[in-house]
Amino acid sequence: MKRHCLLFGFVFILLCACTENDDSYPGLQKVTYTSTDENFPNPERGLYSGTSFESEDGAAVSSSVLKSNRKMGRSLYMLECWLKPFFESDISEAYLALIRKSLQAYRGTGAKCILRFGYSNDIKDLKHPENDAPFDTNEEQVLRHIAQLKPILQEYADVIYVMQAGFIGCWGEWHYTTAFPASPTTYEEYLPRKRVTDALLDALPATRQLELRTPAAKMTMYGYSIADTITRAEAHTPTTKARLAGHDDCFLADATDQGTLRSKTDREYWSAESKYVIIGGETCAMSTYCKCDNAIKTMEDQHYSYLNSSFDPNVLNYWSKNSCLNEIRLRLGYRFVLTKGYFTQNPSAGDSMRAVLYINNAGFASVMNPRDAELVLTDDQGEVLSSWPLESDPRYWMGGNTTVIDQSIELPSGISGSCTLWLNLPDPDYRTNPLYSIRLANEEVWDEETGFNKLHTFEL
Repeated sequence: MKRHCLLFGFVFILLCACTENDDSYPGLQKVTYTSTDENFPNPERGLYSGTSFESEDGAAVSSSVLKSNRKMGRSLYMLECWLKPFFESDISEAYLALIRKSLQAYRGTGAKCILRFGYSNDIKDLKHPENDAPFDTNEEQVLRHIAQLKPILQEYADVIYVMQAGFIGCWGEWHYTTAFPASPTTYEEYLPRKRVTDALLDALPATRQLELRTPAAKMTMYGYSIADTITRAEAHTPTTKARLAGHDDCFLADATDQGTLRSKTDREYWSAESKYVIIGGETCAMSTYCKCDNAIKTMEDQHYSYLNSSFDPNVLNYWSKNSCLNEIRLRLGYRFVLTKGYFTQNPSAGDSMRAVLYINNAGFASVMNPRDAELVLTDDQGEVLSSWPLESDPRYWMGGNTTVIDQSIELPSGISGSCTLWLNLPDPDYRTNPLYSIRLANEEVWDEETGFNKLHTFEL
């Protein structure tokens, strides 16, 4: 039995990375794994950094900056494109080229973006916001701009984690609007926003979700109630219900997150929906609701996948001083941890081998976009001998739960020597790029060259 001793603080704790027999699965060899609290980058989750530009003269996103930030454990960014120069015209070809160049920079770096478009990004005096109006343009112009952007959204979906509805109101947050009905409550008042939402859903590939600013918007525009939240059977289908997610840009600011949530029902609605759609956002003000225990519980309940790493600084500083920022950093989105595995003892080439994996998701949420999963067999030189699609979808490895995967594979005939079985969780758009593969939160399982996670080594 092999053991590794790790130092936590000033106390030695004995943790095992070992193999042994276990009565739970007779005839199978047990392997246990050591978890890690290391902060490492994983795709489509975490604290994000922001980038924006306001004119065609702006600086495009730099791939070198994305690569540099990855060393800090960051893989997610907000890309905000402000369209104020185009209130009354089409988006210029130069501005469209700047958007393309920025999205191109993400490719291959392991990074993805939260994408938002809007027209105004500033209110100098919140007591008199009318002095900074207009904040947006008319519906016809918005729809024309979405049509212009559609080819870009389709072409660069591989680096778009999620898109926020944007376009309406200052900051694209659907408030402080001068061109759409303000503070809508009825279907009729929401109808112009619904037409924008429908156009955005059409412009985005069906594999990507669209975030609305409030649960009320989704419920009112599409006639949903708390009884209509997404079911497991409906989840991750190309339907409107399954693709409409949410972002809260005043998270924990007060009892209603400054109007984001109308009632307890809205909070329950997002908690239920967020099992299967993306929820994230940013804090905007310090309040008693920001206390660590409540913040973490709310992120668990609402399955938070991301937060702004820069705003609000008072809240972030409070979390840091009260020792919960690191937990939040590690648990945003998914965090898959192997706890134990069981494998056929003394397997033979050409015969069946059984693998049972226990994977705990210590994160707040799960994977949300399509994700491949497979078992991979390599020889002692690291050459791939065979692979088998996993009979389990990582999007259903839910936060706070342990998933048990029990699968038998047929080993290739005519092979011998030392072999290693791996778990590979690649991005369907970047199957051979390990920067986009999911790393398990365990010691001594990750291979950064391949993006594989080591499960078991055995002799044939």
